[in-house]
Amino acid sequence: MAIVYDTYQRDEAGRLLPLLKVDDPQRVVALHEGQAITAAQFVAHVERVAAQLPESSAAVNLCEDRYAFLVAFCAIALRGQANLLPPSRAPQAVEEVMAAHPGCHAVGDQPLHPAPQRFHVLPPLPVDETVAADIGWPAIPALQTVAVGYTSGSTGTPRANAKSWRSFHASTAGNLRMLQHMVGEQFSVVATVPPQHIYGVEMSILLPLLGDVQVHSGRPFFPADIATALEQMPAPRVLVTTPVHLRALVASGVNLPPLAAMLSATAPMPTELAAQAEQRFQAPLLEVFGSTETCAFASRRVTADERWSLYHGVHLHPQPDGTQIEAPQLDVPTVLADIVSLHDEGRRFELRGRHADLLEIAGKRASLGDLTRRLLAIPGVEDGVVFQLDEADAIGVRRIAALAVAPGLDEHAILDALRISIDPVFLPRPLRLVECLPRNETGKLPRAALLAMLHT
Repeated sequence: MAIVYDTYQRDEAGRLLPLLKVDDPQRVVALHEGQAITAAQFVAHVERVAAQLPESSAAVNLCEDRYAFLVAFCAIALRGQANLLPPSRAPQAVEEVMAAHPGCHAVGDQPLHPAPQRFHVLPPLPVDETVAADIGWPAIPALQTVAVGYTSGSTGTPRANAKSWRSFHASTAGNLRMLQHMVGEQFSVVATVPPQHIYGVEMSILLPLLGDVQVHSGRPFFPADIATALEQMPAPRVLVTTPVHLRALVASGVNLPPLAAMLSATAPMPTELAAQAEQRFQAPLLEVFGSTETCAFASRRVTADERWSLYHGVHLHPQPDGTQIEAPQLDVPTVLADIVSLHDEGRRFELRGRHADLLEIAGKRASLGDLTRRLLAIPGVEDGVVFQLDEADAIGVRRIAALAVAPGLDEHAILDALRISIDPVFLPRPLRLVECLPRNETGKLPRAALLAMLHT
């Protein structure tokens, strides 16, 4: 097995893969500041930025504008460097990532105060300049590490995950196949998620690079801004979002132009919210399953089926402490903490929870995910989370805690409601009412932020 793998590595080391799909130099890659950016114009921007980057092995990509991020992402890769994608743009998070990669630099599309060390602002990216007729189409070594993504920290300290260009090509093929089956070969994307998150990279950076897809350069946040961005893009349109953003969109009452599909990830999608969104916007809602370690590898339409369908070439092997996954984008199998049950000869699965979420107290079992769902089901609870503390009490039990956003309710009312549906040993104590949960840009809840809020 080792000999076969070594031979594969040698063969891959010499292979080049295209930086972007080019059937036509005039293919539109992105809409930037109201202007359509063609593939030829995009490559010209990438080569100009690449020529100005300093020598290094890696760079933190802090560009906020999605097109600027796309240009910087490819310029960094073209120089043989890796895009470092910190778990957040907070200065401390950026500093920690840069400290783990000595000698790296950072790029952004606007000045920062304070700015990281060795920080460079991208040059202007004019959209009306003349492009050389004999422009070359760049390629990147298949095994080159083009990105290092960091987990969100929702289960502890953020962890680094290196991604090769071959891996991204393989994972994007699965995402394209899944979306094209629903919306057709060509489509446009508006995304509410930041491009630094691996889900944002997959669905708003790699899709326009490797598919016949164009992306809006903005990251609209408010419902009216999302509607405006979608109106600027040609049909069929795909909205890439999260449950947190979608809930706000549904509640706003805003009207959206016709959508071909909505795409969600980063947190479980409640069936009720999915049904409301599909009814409100008259488009199917697809949920993708994956992680920073694996990228997306399965999908489902939440309102039609609770089971997930695996992408082509993906195989799962349940284990006592999680699930081993084999996928085209993985060089070696990886074990996830998710507990699954397989169906349909292994091509579909049901999620039973995460190994780290499973609780056993006094011989009784529960899961943090199920406890959180029961908290959110209480009338008047707008947002909430149940989690387990690190320290054990006097008898060696790690207590359950909860934070809830519930204007008009008190802690006693929430606990009384929980007593109806869960065993008393799993009642969260302490339970704290807060004005809002410390969600990050993709709606996830970093564990350190939860613990800090609980103790303050």
